[in-house]
Amino acid sequence: MATFLFYVFFALAVGGALGVVVSKSPVGSLMFMVTALFALSAEFVLLEAHFLAAVQIIVYAGAIMVLFLFVIMLLNLGHDYRQDLRIGVFSLAWVAVVSVMAGVLGWRLRGGDALTASPAGAQEIQAALEQYGAVGAIARPLYTEYVVPFEITGILLLVAVVGALVLAKRNV
Repeated sequence: MATFLFYVFFALAVGGALGVVVSKSPVGSLMFMVTALFALSAEFVLLEAHFLAAVQIIVYAGAIMVLFLFVIMLLNLGHDYRQDLRIGVFSLAWVAVVSVMAGVLGWRLRGGDALTASPAGAQEIQAALEQYGAVGAIARPLYTEYVVPFEITGILLLVAVVGALVLAKRNV
C-alpha cells in the first residue's frame, strides 16, 4: 500500500510542478505549487519524517504561499496576458538543463552508484536521531553550524517583500 501511495503522491507532485510551469495565470501557478507542496509533505509522511511534513505544510504551503498570493494580488499580476516565455537561446538553455537533469535522474534510477551516500553518513544520521530526536537532529546544526545562512535567508525574504511593496507603490 505504501508503494501505491508513493506513486500517487509522486504523480501529484510532478503534476503540480508541471502545472506551475504551464499555467498562464499566476494565481493558478500558485495553486499548483500548493498541490505540489502538499504532495511532497505526504511523501515525507510516508518516509516517517513527520516533523518535515509538518514544517513543509506550515512554512511553505501556509506562510510563504499566502505571502506569494498577497504579493501577486498587490502587484495585480493576474490581469496581464502578454506572453511570458520567449522562444530563443534562453529556451534552448532550459531544454539543455532539463535534459541533463533527466539524464542524471534516469542514470540514478537505473542503479548508478556514484551519488550513493556512504554508510558512515547514514550511521551518523541514525546516531543523531537516537541522541537528539528528529527535531533536535535538524535544529542543532541549523542553529549552530548554519545559523548565518539561515538568518541571511530570512533577510532575503524580508528584502523581497519590501521590494515588492516599493514596486507596487511606485506604479500607483
